[in-house]
Amino acid sequence: MKNSEVLALKYRPKSLKDLIGQDIVAKTIFNSIKNNKIPNAYLFHGIRGTGKTSIARIIAKSLNCEKGIENLCEKNFCSNCEAISNSNHLDVIEQDCATATGIDSVRDLIEFCRYPPSQGKFKVLILDEIQAMSKAGAQSLLKILEEPPPYVKFIFCTTEIKKILITLLSRCSRFDLQRVNFEMLFQHLKKISILEKGKITDEAIRLICKCSEGSVRDALSLLDRALLSTNDSVMDLNLAQKIFGHFDKTLIIDLLKYVLEGNEEKAIEKYKTIFDFGIEPNIFLNDFLEILYYLKNINLINLSGNSFDMTENNYKELKNLSKQIETKTLILFWQFTIKTLDEISIVSNQDIAIEMFIIRLLHLKERKKIEASDNIEDKNFEKNKNLEFASSLKNKDKNDLINQIKNIAQKEEPQTNIENVNIKDINSFKNLIEVCTEKKEMNLKYDLETNVNLVSFEKNRIEISFNENLKKDFIKTLSSKLYEWTNNRWIISLSKNQGSKSVKEKQLIVDSNEMDEFKKTKAYKKIKDIFEDSKLSKIENIKL
Repeated sequence: MKNSEVLALKYRPKSLKDLIGQDIVAKTIFNSIKNNKIPNAYLFHGIRGTGKTSIARIIAKSLNCEKGIENLCEKNFCSNCEAISNSNHLDVIEQDCATATGIDSVRDLIEFCRYPPSQGKFKVLILDEIQAMSKAGAQSLLKILEEPPPYVKFIFCTTEIKKILITLLSRCSRFDLQRVNFEMLFQHLKKISILEKGKITDEAIRLICKCSEGSVRDALSLLDRALLSTNDSVMDLNLAQKIFGHFDKTLIIDLLKYVLEGNEEKAIEKYKTIFDFGIEPNIFLNDFLEILYYLKNINLINLSGNSFDMTENNYKELKNLSKQIETKTLILFWQFTIKTLDEISIVSNQDIAIEMFIIRLLHLKERKKIEASDNIEDKNFEKNKNLEFASSLKNKDKNDLINQIKNIAQKEEPQTNIENVNIKDINSFKNLIEVCTEKKEMNLKYDLETNVNLVSFEKNRIEISFNENLKKDFIKTLSSKLYEWTNNRWIISLSKNQGSKSVKEKQLIVDSNEMDEFKKTKAYKKIKDIFEDSKLSKIENIKL
């Protein structure tokens, strides 16, 4: 019966020693149980296939094993370990919260905790995918989690820690399970393939490790599939690539070479070869991104490093190619590939979209060459222009030369015809507002009076603070107009100081004082006697 089991179940860890890639977690749990400092609740977080549920079952066995954790059953199981392994122990409940999410299910669990264990030493509740439990259900667990009976232990497993209530997290001893190291996973799969008498090459096993992304269960499932795909023949890299939908990265490296050479025909032909492997366009683009990443960081990557499934020849090719391509070109290609990943989702024929992607990459490369030549021509043009300008100055006097220099220095200033503008001498903030009125710059005048607080006013320099209603282009507009009106540059600086009240605020204070004074007069009293409901809103001086 054991031989008919899938590898993921057949080689499931039976003790803390069998765990791979989680040494610190295993050591901490072992010491806590050995020293009888067991937390009320464990919480295991990590991606799929890193050992969350396996560790939970090992803890359940460690707490109830008749031999104790130091001599935990591995082959000849005691009654408790046998029952837990077969999922029929009376005191160990394993529940999937994705299917039992409601508060009624939690009530049953709480009821289960009321009575002492009938078969083992502890009652253990293993709740998988705890993030799927409803909010009401999770909240109903809080009290018993904080002060459970001494014989009850909770073990939670989750792949999405952020979805769990923070109040529930605070009551658990949390362990984050890491992705299993590439080399460690490779050695584990190689050992199992030998035990299973499977004929598979190291390169094929490395590809399985790459596809599993650090998940032991995924890796064992892929290994199982690979071993079943061959009888007497050997599973090599080429066959494994066809089975798992991967292809030789040499094809992408060659395609990239043709793109950099500007050979459109060869580049498209190479992509069609990749397409014949049955590769999905989004997988091709992601692998293309991976090659770009390796090119940028090839000096930091080892051939046997994590997630690196290249052959030695591929590694050497990338090493040489990285010396021929600039970083800015790699970054440009990276951004363009990311953009294409979004675009192919709205195109009906994704294969054609990928071909156009390759053609556009070719044109990006050509554009770079054109821009480089344009820069050379621009430099030559500027050089000739400067020579002509220098020769034209030979026949001019000193004053003309100074004027020329001024014009060049001020070429970024607003272009105005100074001869047609009346030059103003602006000596105060009030004077500035008057000039705005004279020049009919009503928007500028409104901002100066209403939204600006003057801090200081000096010759050719104004320091202000402002409120949130000031227009975004106020400083730009004011600087431009001051240069136009005075033929001088002005510095407009913003201050952290509050400054004086705005012109409008000052006027409101004056108006308010005038109205208060007027209300004390006999004239106001006579008006109120005649018009009892009247209200004084404004005082104006009318010239007769």
